[in-house]
Amino acid sequence: MGTASAMPVAGKFQSAQVLCVHGRYFMIDCGEGVQLQMAAHRVPMMKLDSIFISHIHGDHVFGLFGLLSTLGMKGRTAAINIYGPANLGPVIKFFLSYYGEGIAYEIRFNPLKGSAPEMIYETKSVEVVAIPLNHGIETYGFIFREKMPMLNVHKWAVEAFSLGIAEIAALKMGEDVTRPDGTVLTAERCTYRPFEPRSYAYVSDTAPCAEHAGWLKGVTVIYHEATYLAELADQAEQRHHSTTLQAASLAMEAGAKKLIIGHYSSRENDISLYEKECRSIFPETYAASEGDRFDI
Repeated sequence: MGTASAMPVAGKFQSAQVLCVHGRYFMIDCGEGVQLQMAAHRVPMMKLDSIFISHIHGDHVFGLFGLLSTLGMKGRTAAINIYGPANLGPVIKFFLSYYGEGIAYEIRFNPLKGSAPEMIYETKSVEVVAIPLNHGIETYGFIFREKMPMLNVHKWAVEAFSLGIAEIAALKMGEDVTRPDGTVLTAERCTYRPFEPRSYAYVSDTAPCAEHAGWLKGVTVIYHEATYLAELADQAEQRHHSTTLQAASLAMEAGAKKLIIGHYSSRENDISLYEKECRSIFPETYAASEGDRFDI
């Protein structure tokens, strides 16, 4: 929904993403103009399951009031969970005290805390882990992981062995089936894994941190801020941000399959320069633009 950093830039919006996992829509950060972007790119606003806010700098939250208000005007009744640092709590309380009249749905704020990864959300198919970042104020990244799916039984096995309901259930659990005549039907032969679990990490504003590569080990796709080109490493350090090369190095060390970058500085309009620098270290890097869709 947005790839710009703090300063407004024509044609760009500020940090916001929507991640869809098995039909559930998750908003990750909520920069100014996010409602316009959702409408423009036909993202179903009313299907939002939860909102995850990395930190309370304006370019990551200025769209939140408008989004929550519009959900109320559209008649939302289902509760919505918001996850973010503790200092987001007073912001939401202010919103409700001045603009909450007429909102018929419950806004549940879940404050994050801790200096190590912590699971904050879980369903039958997905879990979300918050990781602390290094940005000068309390800031978190988020790792979304599919859970290991149950095994499926091959259709040919169902027909060939005339499998009963109890036998199919056992095989799906990875258990071998022994029939009264001594015949053993192994789960290895009769079943298959429908897919390997995928994962997505959102690493917003942060300076490099020694623990991050370990925490992100094996993540399929990483989104990482790359506010500055390599030549501005000194400014990145002063402002607790990352450069292109630092983002690419993290993706390489973590063993990711793909790196997506954004949160570009307003001083540079040519995002191909960001992508080029990252690809010098991590070739599977993609500089995101507003409206881009990525399959994980």
